[in-house]
Amino acid sequence: MSPRSGPRLVSLQVGRPRPFDAGDARTTSIFKAPVAGAVMLRTANLDGDEQADLRVHGGPGKAVCVYSADHYPAWRHELGLASMEPGAFGENFTVSGHTESDVCIGDIYRIHEAIVVVSQPRTPCWKLARRWNVPDLPRRFLRSGRTGWYLRVAQEGHVQRDAVFELLARPHPKWTIAHVNEVTYRVGAAVTSRHSP
Repeated sequence: MSPRSGPRLVSLQVGRPRPFDAGDARTTSIFKAPVAGAVMLRTANLDGDEQADLRVHGGPGKAVCVYSADHYPAWRHELGLASMEPGAFGENFTVSGHTESDVCIGDIYRIHEAIVVVSQPRTPCWKLARRWNVPDLPRRFLRSGRTGWYLRVAQEGHVQRDAVFELLARPHPKWTIAHVNEVTYRVGAAVTSRHSP
């Protein structure tokens, strides 16, 4: 893949834990703000970014959450929202030209100075529903296959908006994020259903 023609980081967001609102003391980092200029990507996360619940978020395998900008028009239509900006789903990287069908587990990318590895699909949690006041939004994410994915950091370095994702290696070309989602959430559900009492 040519570095000039690869998928592009169209927006970069960070956020720290905060309460949902005055009436809900539970904390979340789903509210992300765009960052201009270069940001240091470290093994645990981006500078300026933190996870609220480390039991299920963050860690080396989930250092960065990525979501495709290509999905935003469909969500605006489906949810009836005129405006929905990058970072609306709590992702750190909003990328154009890449979806779950284009990305494979184990893919290695150079992004500006950093090198990252695709680790796993994103599993949407209740905070998406709470953020947008749509109770079944996590289920819609899974059903649509538009889940996003996580990166781990193989080499720390600065990243910035408009950087290209340069594919360095693809060791598992059959295991796209879309395929993993299909196996995990559809095949797995069918097996569970068949063995339920």
